[in-house]
Amino acid sequence: MSSTIQSFAVSAIPPVANPSRIAVIGCGYWGMNYVRIFNELLDARLVAICDARSDRLREVGSRFPGVDLTTDIEDVASHPEVDAVVVCTEATTHYNVTRRLLSAGKHVLVEKPLTTTTADAQELIALAESKSAVLMVGHTFVFNAGIQKVKEYVQMGQGRVYYLYARRTNLGPIRRDVNALWDLAPHDIAIFNYLLDSVPEWVSAVGGKVLRNCRHDVGFISLGYPGNIIGHIHVSWADPDKAREVVIVRSDKRIVFNDLNGIEQVRVFEKGVSTLEEEPLNYGESRFEIRDGDIISPRIKPTEPLKNQCRHFLECVRLGQRPVSSGVEGRDVVRVLEAVNRSIECKGQQIEVERNDHYAHTAIASTVR
Repeated sequence: MSSTIQSFAVSAIPPVANPSRIAVIGCGYWGMNYVRIFNELLDARLVAICDARSDRLREVGSRFPGVDLTTDIEDVASHPEVDAVVVCTEATTHYNVTRRLLSAGKHVLVEKPLTTTTADAQELIALAESKSAVLMVGHTFVFNAGIQKVKEYVQMGQGRVYYLYARRTNLGPIRRDVNALWDLAPHDIAIFNYLLDSVPEWVSAVGGKVLRNCRHDVGFISLGYPGNIIGHIHVSWADPDKAREVVIVRSDKRIVFNDLNGIEQVRVFEKGVSTLEEEPLNYGESRFEIRDGDIISPRIKPTEPLKNQCRHFLECVRLGQRPVSSGVEGRDVVRVLEAVNRSIECKGQQIEVERNDHYAHTAIASTVR
């Protein structure tokens, strides 16, 4: 990932001569947000909507007349007027649906997680490249103005990051296709990777089935990033305290992002402790410098992160650019989650995250065969 901070909180884009023609597959709660946004954007034209439920399509059709409706993904893949497709189906279907669309030459924005295996994610990346198609993953928080402001503070000054942690909890909604870790943690893994411009080297995780369901509904994930930076993520479908919080502790400040605080979404505590560059005292003890400063609440321009993400997708399609949350970033999140799975199976054992060169070698070998 580039360390350059990009802001997606842009004003409305004037209509272009040839707006991108969009289809949306999957009209659940989140899918309908995409339908609404692409119907509003001036540089897009909503062409088709696909959902397996006929009754849902009838409801959508009444709200968005003039849009083609279908229950068959093949109709979207072969639609001559569709340039790009948003995939909002269940996570376990992402690979097959996205592969079919990319094979048909469509640009694709797929909801997180990109796939449920790293090998599948790598195959989609290679397929998109072979078709010169844009493959983007819906890591929505990367397009959140608050998270972008946090990154500014993370990169500011000479202080270094010690650790960071996140909490994403609520009473459901309980998914049928993936567990709580695969449902919720992709957000925070993507945020951590974005803030640190790196991917974890190892993972240690435990999960619980407190609801006596067949899937883990609570999880605790520790992540080891380069530079001895530790990350920690707590996710749960069974916690009555709804939380959407990310905290970064640096040597010179503490930065807090609270997505549920509409007034002070980001707070910066200019307090920290660092080791003085001197010889240790007796018995290996060091001298420390404690900094105590102001508490800052920076102004965050109110924007809709999902709309910022959709605009970025349209721009990448129009200009042939690689998205900030491309298939590569999506694959990086998936390989961390695969390591999470292995760690849970080993009762919290520290598991190494497979490196990128491993998957590059695998892709080359697959091509040779």
